[in-house]
Amino acid sequence: QVQLVESGGGLVQAGGSLRLSCAASGRTFSSYGMAWFRQAPGKEHDFVAGISWSGSSTYYADSAKGRFTISRDNAQNMGYLQMNSLQPEDTAVYYCAVRNGVAVRSAAYAYWGQGTQVTVSS
Repeated sequence: QVQLVESGGGLVQAGGSLRLSCAASGRTFSSYGMAWFRQAPGKEHDFVAGISWSGSSTYYADSAKGRFTISRDNAQNMGYLQMNSLQPEDTAVYYCAVRNGVAVRSAAYAYWGQGTQVTVSS
């Protein structure tokens, strides 16, 4: 078992930045790939970014490329998502999730946090 807790969400104006954090506890976080997903009202969980267990490989949705950066600190059992140039369409609940490896399908992830709300005003 691994427990995940997201933080760092909030209300920001278009063009602003936020840094989301994912604190992990339980089984060894460093052995898992990690991803960030987001869910807008009435929508499915959409893949945003993923990072391998070592941090050596990262993956981004087209909507995140060039604006978002995923990272992790295995010594601190922490994952991060730096979000710049935020737009109203980025408004959603953001979740971190872990699994063996990295996948873009939300159904592939067994462990999820509770989510953190990001709201971008125009």
